Order: sequence, then structure tokens, then C-alpha cells
Amino acid sequence: MNKLSTYSLGLSFISLMIFWIVMSGFLDFIHLGMGVITVAGVMYVNYQLKTHRFFHDDMDDLSELRVGRAFYYVLWMIGQIVTAGFHVAGIIIKPSMPIHTTIVKFKTDLPSAHARMILGNSITLTPGTLTVDIDGEYFTVHSLDDKSYKGIVSDKMPREVLKLFQKDERQVIHELEIIKIAGKEN
Repeated sequence: MNKLSTYSLGLSFISLMIFWIVMSGFLDFIHLGMGVITVAGVMYVNYQLKTHRFFHDDMDDLSELRVGRAFYYVLWMIGQIVTAGFHVAGIIIKPSMPIHTTIVKFKTDLPSAHARMILGNSITLTPGTLTVDIDGEYFTVHSLDDKSYKGIVSDKMPREVLKLFQKDERQVIHELEIIKIAGKEN
């Protein structure tokens, strides 16, 4: 295993400390001290886990992550979650509940297992969709209705994940298969 860079360690420490401060809500010496100890413990355990390779393209270093783009992605993702949340709430509120569940299977062309993990988690965080399986480059996603999976099959969300790691624009989704499951009709 390659040694983690100072940049990667520093970025991890700062982001975890910011999370600690936001979650605790206190800036006094005791709480900040507990935060430093906790973050150091988490980083130590994480470093020990990184000695094992689960995928041949695991990223040990965050230097490939475009940090400026990551801030944009978090804000974009929050917008997607809110928009999808309103869509799912609308489905629930309608007496007919127009649910047309669908299974979407596709292959991705992302640069690493880390990028595929981000895509899978982003899909699951978005209300109305759930990543059921990731097998190498192949994804299986369950969707509440047709509109819920449109951001995936239109390649919008996968391209946003790609932009976290690369500047080039290209198609990410390949071998798309949409399987309709019987749903409640309007």
C-alpha cells in the first residue's frame, strides 16, 4: 500500500473536524479536544482498513478528487434530494398513488471503485430510488416510478460523479436495461 499523502490526511482531518463541530454545536476547549481525539481515532482505524485492497482500483489518496467540484456536488446533491423528496411526497399524497416500480440495470464507465461507490450512495440518497446491487461496473437500481430514474438514465447524475474525478465530458451509462414491474394504474 502506498503511504497516504499529507494533503489527503489534512483534507480528511479538516472535513471530519468540520463535521464534528457542526454536529456538536460547541466550540469550547473540551468539545474541540474530544473532537480531535475522536477524529484521530477514526483516521487511525480508517488507515488500518486501507491496508486491505477490496478492489484493484481502490483509491488510497484523495489527490484525484477535485475538491472545488466536490463542494458543488454536495450542493447539487442536496438540490436533487429536495426535488425528489417533493416528487415522492406528491406520489404519496395522491389518492391513486401512481406507483410504477421499475428495475434499471446499467453498466458504468467510471474511473474507480470510489467513484462507483459515490454514484451508488447518491442514487440511494435520492428519494424514490435505491441501489440494489453493484457488481463491478454493473448497477441494479429500484425506482418508485419513471420520473425517479430519469436523472440516472439521462446520464446526468453519473456525469456529475465523473466530474468529481475528471474534467473530460463523456457518456458514463452503457448497456441500459429497463424492467417494468407491475404497478398501480391511475
